[in-house]
Parts: sequence; C-alpha cells; structure tokens
Amino acid sequence: MRTAVIGLGLIGGSLLRALAAGGHEVTGFDADPATRELARESGFSIAGSVTDAVRHSEVTALAVPLTVLPRVAAELAGHDGLVTDVTSVKGPVRDLMGARRFVGGHPMAGKETSGFAVSEADLFAGCAWVLCLEPHETDLADWLSLARLVTSMGARVVPVTAAEHDVAVAQISHVPHLFAAVLAEQIAGNPLAGALAAGSFRDGTRVAATRAELTAAMCGGNVTAVRGELRQLIGDLERMATALEQADPVAALIPHLEPGARARRAWPAVPGAPERLPASVGALLDLGRSGGWVTSVGDGEVVALRPESDRKLL
Repeated sequence: MRTAVIGLGLIGGSLLRALAAGGHEVTGFDADPATRELARESGFSIAGSVTDAVRHSEVTALAVPLTVLPRVAAELAGHDGLVTDVTSVKGPVRDLMGARRFVGGHPMAGKETSGFAVSEADLFAGCAWVLCLEPHETDLADWLSLARLVTSMGARVVPVTAAEHDVAVAQISHVPHLFAAVLAEQIAGNPLAGALAAGSFRDGTRVAATRAELTAAMCGGNVTAVRGELRQLIGDLERMATALEQADPVAALIPHLEPGARARRAWPAVPGAPERLPASVGALLDLGRSGGWVTSVGDGEVVALRPESDRKLL
C-alpha cells in the first residue's frame, strides 16, 4: 500500500519505520529540516513538502501536534486518499476534518522521550490503537482498510466514537500526566526525598518527564473531559484527606483504597477466546465499549477478543 506519514517525531517516526518494515511504500515529511535529513540518512524516502509526500498516497497519517493540524489539513486540499491521525484527542480533529475521507486514530504507545532518533519499528506491537467509528459518518470500508493496516503492525484495534475516546483517555492518560507532574515536584529542592524515592515514586511519575508543551497541548485539547475527570480525582483525594482526620484513620481509609486495589489487580483484563464478528458498525462499537479489540480483519468479518467477563458470543 502507498502510504505517507506527516510528522516524524516518536510516533510518526515509529509509524514510518513500521510501515516500511511491513513492506509498504511509505514517504515521510517533517517540517524540521534536521529531522528530514536524519530520516533520509536512515534510508527512508522523505519528501520536501506535505503536498509531495501525499501525492500518490492511498493512506496518509498525520503525526503532528494538534495545534499544527489545521495548517497541515489545509495543505491536503484536493487529496482524495484516506486520512488518519495519531493525536491523543479525537473530538477536535473530527470537527477539523469535516467531510474529508477520515478515520481518527490514536495508538496508545509512547515513551517519555521524543523525536525521530528514539523512534522504533516495533513501538506499536501489542498496543491498543483506537480507530474512531462514528455511526452514519465513518465509511466502514475505509475503517476496515485502516484496521487491516494497523493490525498488520501487531496493534490491537479498539473501535469507539471520538467522544467515548476523549473521556476514556482523560481518565487513564491526560489526568495521570497532570497528577504525575505534581507528584514529581515533591522532590524539587528536597534532596532527602529524592534520595529515598523508589519504586512507587518512579512508577507514579514516569510520564512527568514528558515535555511540558506536549502535556499541555494534550490536556488543553481535551479540556472539557480533562476538567471533569480532574475534579473527580481531586474530590476523591479530598475524601481521603477527610478520612485521615477521623479517630481511626486506618479504618477510615480502607474503604477508599479497596476499589482501586481490586481494579489494579484485575488489570489488564484476561481475554476470552477469539470471536468472529460481523464487520458492522453496531457489532464493532459493542466490542469497543466492552473493552474488546480487533486482532485481524477478513472479508465481511473481524476476529476479536474481549475481556472474559464481558464476552458475548455472536
């Protein structure tokens, strides 16, 4: 398949590498001349402009920051190929793309480092990759074509709407980035705390090392969902603070801690046996909402897995 990747940072660069490794004809472009040169030196076909990169592309992936997307989208005027993206917010991108052939995407993969130099061809192996499926809007044939491409890179395709995606990632990605930043700041100017910090601090603050501009753009682009989920987290923490004021703080804290402990011990969910599902919007969205994912795409059907407790045989 003839493909193009616009933006060659960690995700875009990894996608360029993965597509090339899969035997696809892929052309890349990045606004930064130094990044373009680095990618060329690595053996990839790199165009000098967005227009040149997508000229013969059947599928174009936009891997640029949300703030840059309007300018890049404008440069796609007249391009009739299928367009997807990898940004961590889907509602604003859906609104921006309008009537264009578009399927919103978000690979749940990454590292706290960024740039083409740290990109990896196998970054997406085993990761969940959201492909948005909007009833009465997304072309199902386009969605299945993209799902087939994504699963060929070893990713698990999760079908959801843009709105459902944005709430879920606020809960498990965007708000945790904000919380990690506050937690990491505890060692600033406190060398003793830094010396004593160990596993819980390391695991809870890993994403705090992400560039502040990237985290701010991610959370600011999903402001409604992030604000709501952040207030929920703050409320839960305030209830724990109230529990610590009780005569028996140990007993008072336990009911607040047990639900999270149970949830974490049960994650990740154990998948049930593979299912064959009809390639229909309803069946696919039901799969995604149950926590399931597509592993491969056939003719008129998909092979899927879902958490054992929620599995429904169709």
